[in-house]
Amino acid sequence: MNTAYDQQEAIEKVRDLIKDINTAMLTTISDEGLVSRPMKTQDVEFDGDLWFLTKKDTDKFHELLQNRQVNVAYAGKSFVSIRGEAELVQSTEKLKEFWSKAYEEILETTVDDPNLVLIKVKAEAAEYWDSGNKFKMVKFMFRRMMGKNTEGTDINKTVELE
Repeated sequence: MNTAYDQQEAIEKVRDLIKDINTAMLTTISDEGLVSRPMKTQDVEFDGDLWFLTKKDTDKFHELLQNRQVNVAYAGKSFVSIRGEAELVQSTEKLKEFWSKAYEEILETTVDDPNLVLIKVKAEAAEYWDSGNKFKMVKFMFRRMMGKNTEGTDINKTVELE
């Protein structure tokens, strides 16, 4: 069982790994199976929640009404996969907090559009591959190629966030 300290340490590690990765792949569950699409993560410090902006007339919105289980994947200097539960949040105040001029072009709308909605993902667990340290990565890959135990290389780890 995680202590509050372990949980805070895990959140800080995930925050550090995803902080410079602007786009994530959000995976939802449709009637046909899993569906992933790129989403811009909102510029707020990760505290166990991730925020995304979408419209109500999208497939992802309707998929989340049916099943709130999601996965969010980040790829950059490191790789992070976050499992969680999504909540659709209708908040003009939060929308204004996250809004930027770029959204007007990307979403072809304005901040006061009633079709806009926020997706809040409450992270439950994260698995990461920390490839930022080249020495650790080489050690991990070498041990894996030799069929040896990769424990102690600290490259790949799963952490509980709740």
